Amino acid sequence: MSKAVLKGSVIGGLIILLSLIAMYLGLVFYYDSGFSYGTWINGVDCTGKSVNEVNEELLKQCKYTGLTILDSDGKSYAVLADEVNLSVTFDEPLHLYLEGQNPYLWIDNLIGNAGGREISPVIRYDSKTYEQLIGSFPFFQGKAPKDRTVRIIKTDGGYALEDERTHVLNEEKTKEMIQNAFENFEPVLDLEAAGCYEDLPLDAEMKKTIMLWEKLADYQDCGIIYQFGEETVPIDAGVVCDFIMLDEAGAFVLDRDGNLCTDEEKVYEFVDHLADEYDTVGATRSFKATRGELVTVKGGTYGNKIDREAEKEYLLNAFLDKRREVHEPLYLQTAVCQGRNDIGDTYIEVDMTNQMMYYYEDGELKIETPVVTGNTSLRRGTPAGTNFVYSKERDRILRGEDYASPVKYWIPVKGAIGIHDASWRSRYGGEIYKTNGSHGCINTPLDKVAELYEMVEIGTPCVMFY
Repeated sequence: MSKAVLKGSVIGGLIILLSLIAMYLGLVFYYDSGFSYGTWINGVDCTGKSVNEVNEELLKQCKYTGLTILDSDGKSYAVLADEVNLSVTFDEPLHLYLEGQNPYLWIDNLIGNAGGREISPVIRYDSKTYEQLIGSFPFFQGKAPKDRTVRIIKTDGGYALEDERTHVLNEEKTKEMIQNAFENFEPVLDLEAAGCYEDLPLDAEMKKTIMLWEKLADYQDCGIIYQFGEETVPIDAGVVCDFIMLDEAGAFVLDRDGNLCTDEEKVYEFVDHLADEYDTVGATRSFKATRGELVTVKGGTYGNKIDREAEKEYLLNAFLDKRREVHEPLYLQTAVCQGRNDIGDTYIEVDMTNQMMYYYEDGELKIETPVVTGNTSLRRGTPAGTNFVYSKERDRILRGEDYASPVKYWIPVKGAIGIHDASWRSRYGGEIYKTNGSHGCINTPLDKVAELYEMVEIGTPCVMFY
């Protein structure tokens, strides 16, 4: 190689080296006022950018409106950022990071020594307002742990255990978790999921109360259901809690084995109460009359009558045996239907004010006819009440102190009062009954009573009212 070529090569190399040094120093100068090449912070490319520029971009990622807190009841409470004057900035940590950078070492980022950096912002808020807001939340208003008790109370649903020692909010832990969640910009904090509730220790007396409650819970677990037609009456805890024997001070009476005792008289009282509610013989009923109004019908012979003595024996034994069954009570008398609405859809209706009789079968009107009822001027008015057909006879002679009347159809509904034809009458309905009425029976046109006789069955209710 000639000297000229060698010299040219050396000069060219020097020029290139000086150019690279100049370029490197130029970048050193450029990065001296901004972040070095390849600097990434919290996912933001910071290369050559100033602190203010990076701060603005990072703040765009921190759009935080506040924290929603969920308690164990599913109720929510909010700590709003604006409400406590929350402010956020990355300015200070960015300045510290930038000051720690060596602009002469920007080449490290170029050859692969760079990496994502994570920094946390500086947050500020009005601590006094924050504390007042947090302290106002209802879940911080409960009893202090030392005041929390375990006791047995009586409710409409029976005896219940009121245990204030379980599922108690740890207030100190909760406040710490709320603050951490708020300062870390978390949108929701579920106190239940975060483990903020805990059980408090029990003393000896509390443990004794819980043992008694377990006996009560077992005692009140009754599976008997009374069936009254379509109605049911469960013999549940709200009922059997009153079967428990109490002493004069109102404390539970226990037998030698430590079990609760049953007051038999209380069981019998319940059966009487049940019978009073569902016995309908002679009851007062609300009845939708054909004339369109709701009438009140008192008394009568129709209805259900529970065998109280049999039911007292049944319920006591079934309860003590822990039976689980649906039970239909024994009756001394039964209506077409059981339950409070015992008339059903098939019945005779006698409207004595309008002097009309109707027969409904499965809810459909089959017979409609004028009638003549008892003479009210002679105080023989047909008595109101809900009665029933207890017999059917043909060609009967009806006798009284001053009469003997032959009839072709006799349908008695209450004692000597019944529905029958009256061959001696030519007119029915109107106000005949007031001065020329019957001795108390329901006089009916022959063709209509003949129809009724063929259709009606013994036991059919007969609702009679004015």
